[in-house]
Amino acid sequence: MARIDGRRNDQIRPVRITPGFLAFADGSALIELGETKVLCAVTVQDSVPPFLRGKGSGWITAEYSMLPRSTNTRTPRESVTGRIGGRTHEIQRLVGRSLRAVANLAHLGERTLMVDCDVIQADGGTRTAAITGSYIALSQAIHTMIGKKQIVVSPLQSAVAAISLGVVDGEELLDLCYAEDSRAEADFNVVMTGRGTFVELQGTAEMNPFSRDTVDSLMVLAETGIKELLQVQEKVLQSLGI
Repeated sequence: MARIDGRRNDQIRPVRITPGFLAFADGSALIELGETKVLCAVTVQDSVPPFLRGKGSGWITAEYSMLPRSTNTRTPRESVTGRIGGRTHEIQRLVGRSLRAVANLAHLGERTLMVDCDVIQADGGTRTAAITGSYIALSQAIHTMIGKKQIVVSPLQSAVAAISLGVVDGEELLDLCYAEDSRAEADFNVVMTGRGTFVELQGTAEMNPFSRDTVDSLMVLAETGIKELLQVQEKVLQSLGI
């Protein structure tokens, strides 16, 4: 099967991460993965949720939203509709979990790092792009905190990145664009650390149930893509002296 954009089955879309994209955020990054573009920004807050008060530990959490014209039709702002959709809740919890999985929160003190992920343009893989981009924004914010002597050492213990993949027309494909994702027979999102460990596996049969062999094969494919994303992250952080 020839892919829409001519990529190999095991090839990710062109990826570009621009750190420090916002002048006033404590850390920020614009990630472009093919036609998908997500802006990630971090705010350092000198407080923690009530369940952590007095425990000397920090917190990392995330919010996610899509701009009204990030897709080919206008999506009303959730702030106008008066409620946050289930998909939004799911994604922002996923981003927060993924970042906390590679952090020693005790090193933050009683501070919260709020990560805002805004989808500027959506062409598949927005949640995974948000995780990959947020790690860069978070690393930048923590580097700034160390420079200001707000914290002594970085709480980050490893990098973290994520990729989408699935089965389309019987073919196992890495990094699905929207046209592929919308007709996938099986749809997966995988989050991994720089140490090669898994943070989260999300897999759904959209049509026919998939086999264990398919899962194993897709995980190998996911590792291939995530290793490439981790290399991109490393180069970006090296350019910042982090």
